[in-house]
Amino acid sequence: MIAFFVLSAAITGAQAQTPVQKIGYADWEYIFSQLPDYKQIETELKTHQEQLTSQAKAKQAEFESKLKAYNNMPATTPDVVKADKERELQLLQESYTKFQQDANTSLQNKQASLMQPVFEKVGKAIEDVAKAEGYSFIINPQLTGGGDILLYSDEKFNISNLVLKKLGVTPKEPQAGVNK
Repeated sequence: MIAFFVLSAAITGAQAQTPVQKIGYADWEYIFSQLPDYKQIETELKTHQEQLTSQAKAKQAEFESKLKAYNNMPATTPDVVKADKERELQLLQESYTKFQQDANTSLQNKQASLMQPVFEKVGKAIEDVAKAEGYSFIINPQLTGGGDILLYSDEKFNISNLVLKKLGVTPKEPQAGVNK
């Protein structure tokens, strides 16, 4: 019986010494949607994509024009000329395919280079707010694929607006239960 009381007292004492861990979360999509930097990045990416799309359309139009000319060649066209035009069409098609791959890579690289400083700035602000508010953990409730990491979360622990304020941005859209 005495052992039970000693064990019970030890467990109670251990629980009393366990520091309280405060867990919060920050909604990255919400934070980014409020940042002027992000809106500028979206505009730059859209412009870059439109330029690439325009170049791709020009390449496609050139291919289609030469294909039409090839298809409209008279039946009396020498085989050597036809073979030359076929090689030219094949090279244009390969060039177009390579351009599409390079354009996708270019767009991804542009996005990464523009977003990296914003990720760092927001990450630093989250760290600063977490330390100042005594949080042990801050979780992003969004997976890249769109699924939630948390099945339940208390809105009073959402520090998104505090992070925005730390970044010098006044939130435009109120978010229910968000810390002010």
